[in-house]
Amino acid sequence: MTIHIGAQQGDIAETVLMPGDPYRAKWAAENFLQNAQLVNEVRGMLGYTGSWNGHRVTIQGSGMGMPSLSIYANELIRDFGAKTLIRIGSCGGMQPQVKLRDVILAMTATTLSSPSHSIFKEVNFAPAADWSLLQAAVQAAQSREIGIHVGCIYSSDTFYDERPDLNEQMVRHGILGVEMEAAELYTLAARYQCRALAVLTVSDHLGTGEALPSDQRERSFGDMVEIALEAAFA
Repeated sequence: MTIHIGAQQGDIAETVLMPGDPYRAKWAAENFLQNAQLVNEVRGMLGYTGSWNGHRVTIQGSGMGMPSLSIYANELIRDFGAKTLIRIGSCGGMQPQVKLRDVILAMTATTLSSPSHSIFKEVNFAPAADWSLLQAAVQAAQSREIGIHVGCIYSSDTFYDERPDLNEQMVRHGILGVEMEAAELYTLAARYQCRALAVLTVSDHLGTGEALPSDQRERSFGDMVEIALEAAFA
């Protein structure tokens, strides 16, 4: 048990899927895990452990933004022995070829700042996904009738962004989408020698202004969860 995770030792699996929304963790556990048990509800940040195809899996909400994710990822790794952490979440598309419901597999994650920023001082550390997870996720995704994109994303520390000039540069340099957590997850995985990947469903688009209605998001997110699970145990 830690400050933010009320699970007991042994309750958390070595493989953890991390949606930002705790209710998405509940939905994923109920729909994709067998014998899922609630192992954490501190501060309403729900976590469940069950099995998928005979493999133990924990699905733990991380909250919104890199500071929140950093808390949960640190405790999962340091106190509960998590070895593989996969973010499953939504993102905003930035390139014209990226469409709603497409899935982005984040090879790298650019950021302006993160909780780990001060550690590196003058160095611009480049956090990246684990290659074995990325490769397995690409293979898992290719069998599905959805658009798949592999490349760079941008992890922003602000939701209500007032820097259109910065977004323009992200688009100019080929950034596929924007979200708020992956860069810190990749940095922590590098620090603790764990595996990490972000599998992201495009729920809206910064260029076109399109957005998925809430009633269509669950159906689209199913592919993302299955890709993450297949990649984790490939």
